[in-house]
Amino acid sequence: MGQFNVSIVVPVYNEAAQVISLVNRLDSLKDYVKDIIIVDGGSNDGGDVTLAKHFTLIQSEKGRAQQMNAGAQLAQGTWIIFLHADTHLSASLLRAMVDQASLHQWGRFDVKLDARGFGFRVIEWFINHRSRLTGVATGDQCIFVRKRLFDELKGFTEIPLMEDVDFSKRAKKMAPPKCLKQTVTTSARRWQTYGLVKTVLLMWQLRYAFWRGVSPEKLAEKYR
Repeated sequence: MGQFNVSIVVPVYNEAAQVISLVNRLDSLKDYVKDIIIVDGGSNDGGDVTLAKHFTLIQSEKGRAQQMNAGAQLAQGTWIIFLHADTHLSASLLRAMVDQASLHQWGRFDVKLDARGFGFRVIEWFINHRSRLTGVATGDQCIFVRKRLFDELKGFTEIPLMEDVDFSKRAKKMAPPKCLKQTVTTSARRWQTYGLVKTVLLMWQLRYAFWRGVSPEKLAEKYR
């Protein structure tokens, strides 16, 4: 398959519970990308120590936006993929991104939740179709962007929540996203813990409040 001109940036915080799985998943991508950069936000569970034995790991201020920006500064690839620690990306998906996004500036994958049940399939459908209609991607959809555009946009706005939505809104003013139909799989943990209906309602409330101009700091308090 060869190596792609791609960097993968993974923000992490206290990932000891899934660190072996994360190491194995990222290790399977090593030969296909320029670099994999782990950005730790001050873990205290030892997970960062394990990750540092296998990959480039740097420390930054805690916060997904801050961590992703720090990793992007070191990225050597033409493309940067921002991968959440609980989202699964394969080499075949890398190939799909490189092939299908070659004429584009940024984009995302469709997302699948790692849980059984009709309710989860409905949620996936709405997430993916809403994203296509609005041109707004979420971090779970594994946002990818050309480094030149990322730098031009000055990266993610360093806010505690909605950094992905904010970035998408700014990026789509420069170029429309490439919405790939291939799926990355992400954790359904939050949906399972708090319930489908309650989580959906919370997400809608947060999106609407953000659209109305409520500060991300206040929204983050509700999300915790």
